[in-house]
Amino acid sequence: MKHQVEVPAVGESVTSGILATWFKNDGELVKEGEDLFELETDKATLPVPAPVGGVVSIKIPVDEEVEIGTVVAEIDTDAAPAAAGQSAAESPAEPAAAAQAAAAQTETAAALSPAVRRILADHNLSADTVAAAVTPTGKDGRLTKEDVQRYVDSAATSAAPAGAAAPAAKPQPTTSAVAAPDEVQVRKPMSNLRKRIAANLVASKQGSAHLTTFNEVDMSELMAIRSRHKEAFEKRHEVRLGFMSFFVRASVNALRVFPNVNAYVDGTDVIYNNFYNVGIAISTDAGLIVPVLRNADAMSFAEIEAAIVDFATRAKAKRIMPDEFTGGTFTITNGGVFGSMLSTPIPSPPQTAVMGMHSIKKRAVVVDDQIVIRPIMYLALTYDHRIIDGREAIRFLGAIKDQIEDPSGMLLGL
Repeated sequence: MKHQVEVPAVGESVTSGILATWFKNDGELVKEGEDLFELETDKATLPVPAPVGGVVSIKIPVDEEVEIGTVVAEIDTDAAPAAAGQSAAESPAEPAAAAQAAAAQTETAAALSPAVRRILADHNLSADTVAAAVTPTGKDGRLTKEDVQRYVDSAATSAAPAGAAAPAAKPQPTTSAVAAPDEVQVRKPMSNLRKRIAANLVASKQGSAHLTTFNEVDMSELMAIRSRHKEAFEKRHEVRLGFMSFFVRASVNALRVFPNVNAYVDGTDVIYNNFYNVGIAISTDAGLIVPVLRNADAMSFAEIEAAIVDFATRAKAKRIMPDEFTGGTFTITNGGVFGSMLSTPIPSPPQTAVMGMHSIKKRAVVVDDQIVIRPIMYLALTYDHRIIDGREAIRFLGAIKDQIEDPSGMLLGL
């Protein structure tokens, strides 16, 4: 029986995407639930699993734009057992060890992308040889195209006879090997996600009057609370206690007091949001993504921390749905995890403001006329000056500062 594979609905706001990658070649076997292809939308890149197991017949090539519901492949569910039976009949006397090795090779090959298999074939290489010489960097320890290319660039594969398999050990360069000339320029198309990010940022800069204000926060009290309670918190809630949940809670409290920071401009009107959906910026290999904590005001510290961990985990696996990126009213980004001392983040339209957190550094500060060493973080708030005045932005950051420097008020709901 032939089962049609359609582009699934991945969110109300998504009507189409780019078929970015086929994880199987035409005519290959796929298992039910195994990743079949990758769909790149303007908000996220998602792997799509096979709905059934069988032999794949590809209908749409990579880099084509496909609408939701488009048939991109067929899976013949009857061909899988037939192919397995034919293989067994052709070699009834095959030793058990050889059969296991063949099965392992088939499984290894199935785990490789078409691009990887193509490079391996072009250079007469085996996946096992390359994997033994370089550390695979792909999902679940798979070889990527870059891994194989790195091996090819550093190995003297041209010294091997034509058609011969690559040696088991990584070959050393010889005088007969001719190094490929370095490319001065490489042109690559932007991913759909990167194009969307670029368009949003340009639109934000061109359509808004941005201004950034800064403040510094003494993290001593918050770090002390975290140190005292992190073990009990993790034992009770099965999630680590981080700083982000405190900043999310402090931001929601400040947004209640300064509603313009939670609003946005629509033509000549200002739309005030009476809900608090806080975006959390997460860096991925594909670019910066901002999934949204919906109704963050109703979330506990543990729920915020668990949601952020879940976002980060699913971001690496490309499992965040496009709708999870929509509806944000305010965003927090933490460049401090990369060592940033100071930055001027750009709000994502239609949001009016974004707050940037930065590295915590010990500094000499004056407290009660005494010079003391304290862990200090710089905060930045970039905002749309059309509806937020400087005084309001400064007071907003001041409200965040006050809550972080004295977290007891937050914890008591004051």
